[in-house]
Amino acid sequence: MILEMKVPSPGESITEVEIATWLVEDGDYVEKDQAIAEVDSDKATLELPAEESGIITLKAEEGDAVEVGAIVCLIDLDGKNPEGSSSEKVVEKIENISSSEVENESNSTTYATGSASPAAKKVLAEKGMDASTIKGTGKDGRVTKEDAVKAVPSMGSMPENGERKTARKKLSMLRRKVAQRLVSVKNETAMLTTFNEVNMQPIFDLRKEFKEDFKAKHGVGLGFMSFFTLAVVRALKMYPDVNSMIDGDFQITNDFQDISIAVSGPKGLMVPVIRNAEKLTFKGVESEVKRLAIRARDGQITIDEMTGGTFTITNGGVFGSMLSTPILNPPQSGILGMHNIVNRPMAVDGKVVIQPIMYVALSYDHRIIDGRESVGFLVAVKEALENPTELLMDNDVKKALEM
Repeated sequence: MILEMKVPSPGESITEVEIATWLVEDGDYVEKDQAIAEVDSDKATLELPAEESGIITLKAEEGDAVEVGAIVCLIDLDGKNPEGSSSEKVVEKIENISSSEVENESNSTTYATGSASPAAKKVLAEKGMDASTIKGTGKDGRVTKEDAVKAVPSMGSMPENGERKTARKKLSMLRRKVAQRLVSVKNETAMLTTFNEVNMQPIFDLRKEFKEDFKAKHGVGLGFMSFFTLAVVRALKMYPDVNSMIDGDFQITNDFQDISIAVSGPKGLMVPVIRNAEKLTFKGVESEVKRLAIRARDGQITIDEMTGGTFTITNGGVFGSMLSTPILNPPQSGILGMHNIVNRPMAVDGKVVIQPIMYVALSYDHRIIDGRESVGFLVAVKEALENPTELLMDNDVKKALEM
């Protein structure tokens, strides 16, 4: 009996995916629920598990865009597990994927030996180029017409000392979608950025006094993200336009705060959402941040967990950024950028003292957010961070931290 495996729908509004990597080879024996491929949508990378056990026949190649519901492989349910072709072989291939990619990147001047298509040969002949010098992107390294058109003739001889290497790979569907979204943000919004600085000493003092007990009781650290998230929630309530978005000729304002947080994952930057952050305590925020960060790191984050946010917080400070202008996360109208914390001289009560300072930036859509709202919002965030005991903890630190 032959089972036709079709592309499942990874989420609402997604009509096609791209085969990023086959984790098995044609003719392999696969076991039920074994990961056989990684597929890219325009929002996330997901694993495709085998629906049943049997011998697999692949019906799509890596890099192919396939519609949701299309057949990507066949599984012969009557196929027997031959010796040396079990899931252990697949595990070995998965483990070798990263090393083979590194080898290909470091040896990018060693081209595939696949032949060139007739159309490609004609284009290369016109350029005075040989097919053996081109890295083909077709099946088995075959040089396609597109490869030939994009090939650039050598501009001179190789330097006597040193090598010149070039690598070329197709962008994933996720990266292509991100690129499209970023360009559309620049072209379709009136994005501006306003800046301020925050004295982080009060938060440093609170964390120094309570972080050990907080972690011992709740199992999560008392980080900066909970302070920033709750400060943003407070400011969004004060300036609801920052928590809104444009839909055609209408402005949609939300009475809840779903805060997107930018985290680094194996496939790049991901932005999972903390739902109803206005209802969370310090413990609740830190627990949710940890949960989402682990899921993103392990590649388990779902599309539903990355959609629907009303405002975004991004922390470039973890990479050493001093200052930046964060780009909007559409259709949201505001994003707060955190940066690194540096000891700087500051005037306090008429005296110059050294304090831990963070520069913060708010990028916003000027079509619906005016200067009063944007500057007022960022000042409200600054005030809450510099006076967290009063403005975020209602003057009861232990109760706020549930100590």
